[in-house]
Amino acid sequence: MKKRKKTDETNVGPETAPTNPAEGDAPAESNPQTAGASADADTTGGASGQHVLVPLPVLPLRNTVVFPVVFAPLTVGRPGSIAAVEAALATEEKTLVVVAQKDPEVEEPSFEDLHQIGTRAVIKKLNRSAEDLLQVLIQGIERVRLVNVVKVGDYLQAVVEPYELGEDDPAQLEAARRAVLERIQEMLELINPERAEQLQQFIRQTEDPIHIVYLLGSLLELESTKEQALLEAPTRTKALELLHEYLTHEVQVLQLRQQIQSKARSEISKEQRQYLLRQQLEAIKEELGESSPEQAELEELRKQLEEADLPELVRKEAERELKRLERLPPHAPDYQVTRTYLELIAELPWNKQTEDQLDLAQARQILDEDHYDLQEVKDRILEHLAVMKLNPNAEAPILCFVGPPGVGKTSLGKSIARALGRKFERISLGGMHDESELRGHRRTYIGSMPGRIIQAIRRAGVKNPVLMLDEVDKLGRDFRGDPAAALLEILDPAQNESFRDNYLDLPFDLSKVFFICTANTLDTIPRPLLDRMEVLRLSGYTTEEKRQIARRYLIPRQLEASGVPADLLEIPDDTLTQIITRYTREAGVRQLERAIGRIARKVAMRIAEGKKEKVIVRPEDLPDFLGKEVYRPEQSRRHLQPGVATGLAWTESGGEILYVEAALLPEGSGIRLTGQLGDVMKESAEAALSYVWAHADQLGIDVKKLRNNGIHIHVPAGAVPKDGPSAGVAMVTALASLLAGIPARADVAMTGEITLSGRVLPVGGIKEKVLAARAAGIDTVVLPKANENDLRELPEEVRQEMNFVLVETIDELLQTTIPDLARKTQHAPEPAAATE
Repeated sequence: MKKRKKTDETNVGPETAPTNPAEGDAPAESNPQTAGASADADTTGGASGQHVLVPLPVLPLRNTVVFPVVFAPLTVGRPGSIAAVEAALATEEKTLVVVAQKDPEVEEPSFEDLHQIGTRAVIKKLNRSAEDLLQVLIQGIERVRLVNVVKVGDYLQAVVEPYELGEDDPAQLEAARRAVLERIQEMLELINPERAEQLQQFIRQTEDPIHIVYLLGSLLELESTKEQALLEAPTRTKALELLHEYLTHEVQVLQLRQQIQSKARSEISKEQRQYLLRQQLEAIKEELGESSPEQAELEELRKQLEEADLPELVRKEAERELKRLERLPPHAPDYQVTRTYLELIAELPWNKQTEDQLDLAQARQILDEDHYDLQEVKDRILEHLAVMKLNPNAEAPILCFVGPPGVGKTSLGKSIARALGRKFERISLGGMHDESELRGHRRTYIGSMPGRIIQAIRRAGVKNPVLMLDEVDKLGRDFRGDPAAALLEILDPAQNESFRDNYLDLPFDLSKVFFICTANTLDTIPRPLLDRMEVLRLSGYTTEEKRQIARRYLIPRQLEASGVPADLLEIPDDTLTQIITRYTREAGVRQLERAIGRIARKVAMRIAEGKKEKVIVRPEDLPDFLGKEVYRPEQSRRHLQPGVATGLAWTESGGEILYVEAALLPEGSGIRLTGQLGDVMKESAEAALSYVWAHADQLGIDVKKLRNNGIHIHVPAGAVPKDGPSAGVAMVTALASLLAGIPARADVAMTGEITLSGRVLPVGGIKEKVLAARAAGIDTVVLPKANENDLRELPEEVRQEMNFVLVETIDELLQTTIPDLARKTQHAPEPAAATE
């Protein structure tokens, strides 16, 4: 309801306020007032009962209606309207007709654009502003009907006739009047209870009910259509009924506003008083149906779910959770949990995937650019690309790269992703004990979250990334579960197409993910899990391969990292060889890269000090750059005494030569083993002794030495734990050499497992062991016959330089390692003789 200051009915002083000229002839802020008895005067020159059809200027109104007996300030700005006012002022009565337009957007209205019922009014006061606007105060006189409208010059002129009110039923009129007065009382108490009685008394003093209608019609904030309806009411009763309807709506609005304020006040505690305005604003928005920040977030979440390409099952679950979320208050404990869950569903790539790059030549080029050698792995990736090219629906392989540290397992995964054109994500499994880390936590727990698999898919943004599970051999296991058991489903192509994360609890397809696992050893990987993976071994690099890797990758990378120009540092091949053999001991190249980086940083320091000459690092300069030599390569012994044999061992950092030493203990008994030997290695020593004792006569050995002496076997270095069956051939050679008193060949190294029946069985790590023998200066290696195919893994230059002797029995072994050993027979003993 508009607040208007009460003025005396004879006071027509300037109480108008200019309005925006662009709004046309709109009402200015002023105080409409009933004209009282003066409204009965006929300012056109005749009494109100004399109806003379005199043409009057027409003043069209855009968004308001002028009622009879009411003062109304107007701002006149349109040329036609100004001309109409000027024409009225030129007459003695200063009378004109004000009529509301049907469409307020019409700038130059015609007869068809005006309502038929208007108000004859007299101009009481006029002010001219500097903006060529007229501030006019007019008083309504009576209702009139437009009979004819013509255009005279710039303005409209109309012939009008009075539009008299019809007869009313006295009872109905009084009932309508009292109902209106009651509504007025309710409204006034809601607006200003202190002045309600005074205003009510003023209204009661108004004798004609139609004057109440016109007064309140001008005070209420009514639409122009409703104001026109009041003006056109045929009877006083009908006008009062319309006013009662409008007052009822106004009372409801005021009551609702009061309820909103009361609701906001009831939620305010002593500590929350500073939030008064914010609470009121939220309550108002809630009643008006406007969206709060939480509602806006829900709408955005709904939009994301609609735009996401969700499977039907997932969509039903998401809609169910979203409806539940809409019913929850924002401060409920489950609100944020449910919202986070729905955000996960919206962000997961249920059907989004990258398109594979199936250009084999380009893929081969990328793999060769990133890694040197590793031909077996590269061929396997190219094979998969070829299959994908012929069968796009083929299942992604699950590979397991096994090899010592630093050979490029992790970086190879990134290279594969680049070659395939896929996203790459890595998950480190080292030390993981909790199965829920992979499978996720149920949403009933506080702080629950999806497992690492789903999180990686979410980060990748596609359902077919290359996902590397690093250090799968270092998974833990305790009371919280077995992560390796969870991997059984994740890495099984027959099951992972409907993988259910505990947090998500919806089937997600992992069959398109390219899984790559890495491990240093297979010994700690459970057999069922290993059965699901295709194992590709990455053995250690030779010295020549390390030089090539350093030249192609490591040196350029370290030069860029240190900011040294490539033309200011040169590391020759002999210097690289010296670094590889004397400053590193590894199967990979990590220590080598750190050593090169250290050299590059020292050169960078020289350049920063102003020394710009080129630096060529010679082998004799290495102590200045890297300090004293860290390792001295194990060299073969030129001469071996009886009881010593050269074995070969595999370690995580590559291969090593291993000397087995045996000695007689006079007047002793049994066998003593030292050198931190594991159980398997101890059993190999016992098996070797049993074989030599059982075949002593054939080997030319005096059995009395075995009966009267004990035997001590030691394997340096004593501080390094050792285990495995591959030292069996070295132990039987050392024992035969000791007891026969004949030294073994110093230029021969050997590896293989033995049996009591004299067989030599295959072992692993052939490439690393052969490279270790070559590095130690040994050119002959004895291997089990069953390991012949492993020689293909060796570089061509190694196969050309080395001499390989393949044996199946211990007799063949001893013929090579101790050629001077006297034998009674050159053939394997009969089984009956072996039992004597």
